[in-house]
Amino acid sequence: MRIGIPKEIKDQEGRVAMTPAGVQFVREQGHNVVVETDAGVAAGFTNRQYQAAGAQLVTTAEAWAVDLVVKVKEPLPAEYQYLGNQMVFTFFHLAGVTPTLTEALLTKGTTAIAYETLEDGNGRLPILAPMSAIAGNMATLMGAYYLARFNHGKGLQLGKVLGKRHGKVVVVGDGVVGQHAAQVACGMGAEVWVAGIDPDFMANLKTNVLPEANFFLSTPDSLARHIADADLAVGAVLCRGALAPKIITEAMVQSMGAGSVVVDVSIDQGGCIATSKPTSHSNPVFIEHGVVHYCVTNMPGAYPRTATVALEDATLPYIIGIAAKGKEGLMSDPCFAKAVNVMDGKITCKAVAEALGMMDVWVDLRI
Repeated sequence: MRIGIPKEIKDQEGRVAMTPAGVQFVREQGHNVVVETDAGVAAGFTNRQYQAAGAQLVTTAEAWAVDLVVKVKEPLPAEYQYLGNQMVFTFFHLAGVTPTLTEALLTKGTTAIAYETLEDGNGRLPILAPMSAIAGNMATLMGAYYLARFNHGKGLQLGKVLGKRHGKVVVVGDGVVGQHAAQVACGMGAEVWVAGIDPDFMANLKTNVLPEANFFLSTPDSLARHIADADLAVGAVLCRGALAPKIITEAMVQSMGAGSVVVDVSIDQGGCIATSKPTSHSNPVFIEHGVVHYCVTNMPGAYPRTATVALEDATLPYIIGIAAKGKEGLMSDPCFAKAVNVMDGKITCKAVAEALGMMDVWVDLRI
């Protein structure tokens, strides 16, 4: 199979879908790989390294004119012209972006295979997990940075000063993002509260993962109480393939003190904070109700070297699997069947169709 690696064009997105080592591995499996010139430069991988690994350097159009395109982020409007009947394997987050991308995929007959809905045999999200971990780590770091007075924050430092904890961090969601955000906050020495919905799961986290954190059952009342005096609130809610629910309401944000910070890691799926709107690395924050909002839609892109290697560790086995099965074999595999969001001019992920109000073009093609 011919596999293409385009250069990412999203704002300040330095990740690349495959390293030179990954290219060599895929080549050893009998597949051809073409890489757009300079696709890996921001992540520290040179054109010469890709050529040494057996890749052919090509133009943007040539990187898309293949059987399987492997990317990092969703195709942007400037890339719609390259869509066709190829397979595209990337983060799509179709429920959280404008319907224009889905409409383009439907019109062009593209097969959209989404990293974020691919499940392994244990029901886990193996490709989303490493990026969620990096974003979770970042959430606390960015929150701490924007709490600084020179960033319009309240001037409060998260951490211990001579043994005394300073700053309250509330993490809404106890999945991979939430756990990593809480771990960083605990490590800094802040007072950390984590909201979840499963008491047994939270008890296990308290014992084995986050002994320094405090846990509470997520209800509208409990969230309102904790958010009101939080210095940093991290939104880390995930509904697989669907729009994130607005767990943190506008009233909750209004109750926070001026200069407090919210970081909405769920923004790719529409955001779980009512006042959130997508931002970029070039313009990462805005202020609403006196609260600084950080809602960057490609957070891990800030650390492209680490994120690229971690992403490839997760994707390579599935890239080989897709190449082996071809489009015709995807829906017969439970793993790939859940990952396919669009195929043959139809939406095949019900959560996406519901979020976009496009149930008329939804079909269950799983075998």
